[in-house]
This record gives sequence, C-alpha cells and structure tokens, in this order.
Amino acid sequence: MSVAETGAQAHHKEFQDREFGFWLYLMTDAIIFSLLFATYVVMSPNIASGPDTKSFFDLTHTAGETLLLLFSSVTFGFATLAAMAGHNSRTVLWLLVTIVLGLGFVAMELTEFIGMIDAGAGPDVSGSLSAFFTLVGTHGLHVSLGMVGICVMIGQILTKGLTTPVMSRLMRLGLFWHFLDIVWIGIFSVVYLPGIL
Repeated sequence: MSVAETGAQAHHKEFQDREFGFWLYLMTDAIIFSLLFATYVVMSPNIASGPDTKSFFDLTHTAGETLLLLFSSVTFGFATLAAMAGHNSRTVLWLLVTIVLGLGFVAMELTEFIGMIDAGAGPDVSGSLSAFFTLVGTHGLHVSLGMVGICVMIGQILTKGLTTPVMSRLMRLGLFWHFLDIVWIGIFSVVYLPGIL
C-alpha cells in the first residue's frame, strides 16, 4: 500500500469519526428534547394560581413562526444544492437567507415570551409555564446557536471555498438545522395545538 493510499484512508477514517461524533451529539440532543417534552406533558395541567396557556397562545403567531422555520429549512436545502454544484456565492446567499428567516423566528419567539411575562405569565408562576418556557426556550437557544454555526460556515466558505472538509461540516450543520425543524413540529403539535384547542 502506497503512502498516498494510507493517507487517504486516514483522512477517510477522520471524517467517519467526526460523523459518528456528530450523530452521538444529535442523539443526546434528541434525548434532552424528549425529556423536556415529557416534563411539559406531565407539568402542563399544573397551573397553580396562574393562568393557563390557552389564554396566551395565538395560533396565527405560532403559524408564522412555523412558516419561518420551515422555509429556513428549505433555503438551507437550496444552499446545500448550490454547494454540491460548486457555487460558492449562491451557497453563501442561501445561507444568508436562512439566517434572516431564523432571526425572524427567534424575534417572534422573544416577542411571545416578553408578552407573556408582561401579562403575568412568566416561568416562575406555575409548573406548566416553567415547563413551557424551558422547552420552547431551549429550542430557541438551539436555533440561535445554529445561526452562529451558519455564520461560521459562511466565513469558512468565503476563506477556504467548498473543500471536502467544509462540505462535510455544511452537511452536518444542515442535519442539525433540519433536526430543529422536526423538534419545532413536535412543539407545535404537543404544546400549541392542545393549548389552543
């Protein structure tokens, strides 16, 4: 076996190890969200002397958040397709659009939180509201960290181009972003719909 073949095998093994580490991370994140969902389901009837969630949830507002996040997943998909075609500028453009949509989502979520707290429905009022703020806030934090990751990715594309390591990172970041969409659909179905209906 030549030195070049040995180097290529070591390089391939390194990518496999990184992918395995990423999947481990994603699984731990899935476990964290599963626990937060379970906690919310158990705690949601515990409103103590505070208000229930039905009086604060606005399906139109939540639908807007959902559309922003789902469209951001689509634009990330377009960025991935552009990267696979070798178009640096298009990839960066679609990633910037993804960030704008993500910022819109986080802004709407913060607006909802501030409105609830101003109306006396903060996380310290009841077990139900504590579980709500923890679950939805943890998701919002993940979206914010995902946007930081996208900014870093844009920097890498602009400085290094679409090299194999950069493409590998882009694919993993895309999986993380799409995972957040799946979690949000769960939040919409488990938290908001029953709260409104």
